[in-house]
Amino acid sequence: MPKFAVITGASSGIGAEFARQLSARGYNLMLVARRADRLQALSNSLTTACEIFTADLTQKSECLRLADALADRRIDLFINNAGFGDCGPFLQTDLEKELQMISTNIRALHILTKRITQQMEEQGSGALLNVGSCAGLMPAGPYMATYYATKAYVVSLTSALAEELREMHSPVYVGCLCPGPVNTEFNAVANVQFALKGITPEFCVRCALHGIHRRKTVIVPGPLVAAGMTLGRFLPRSAYVKIAAHQQQKKLYR
Repeated sequence: MPKFAVITGASSGIGAEFARQLSARGYNLMLVARRADRLQALSNSLTTACEIFTADLTQKSECLRLADALADRRIDLFINNAGFGDCGPFLQTDLEKELQMISTNIRALHILTKRITQQMEEQGSGALLNVGSCAGLMPAGPYMATYYATKAYVVSLTSALAEELREMHSPVYVGCLCPGPVNTEFNAVANVQFALKGITPEFCVRCALHGIHRRKTVIVPGPLVAAGMTLGRFLPRSAYVKIAAHQQQKKLYR
């Protein structure tokens, strides 16, 4: 029987690439996003069975509707990918956009992590990957303050849950993908230009699936970003934040 994977934020970028690579590995899929037309086009290009579930995960009710729709399904892999960013001085960025970001990057991810991990524990197996960012491994990100804060939440929650599952000797895996820049539509949504060269979604997802196989709690694709995150641990916090501010200022559109 084919394995079954669910991908949120599947209409573009990393989510769409997860769909392609998992379909190539024989997974049947449920693709979750707001844009049904994009999900249908992606589904038409894949070789395994795909279900389309349209939902606006900025809404708590929509998160619960998705969880309820999956309650009686066996889920082998859940990719918690929905999320977005924004860039600019905190005093100038749009409050409504930030609240939607918090709803998606934190609340939706929290609801689905809890409900799906509980379900996997009951079924006796499964893997859940939360898509974070290397931003979540850093102390702060001036000029992307809210985004960095949301991704820090993702890393902290995932790491804590992973340790709890280990201490329970649970067969369920939970991990967090923390890429640096990835060449997706993130730039346009977040109003940024990357200061560093981005990796491809294909490479990012290959690293993620390899990390899941190895049951790594935090997966950082690319040796340069991984090395940077490691070296950053030895910097004073104030120096690290100043470096982050300098890098974020390069991203702002002129």
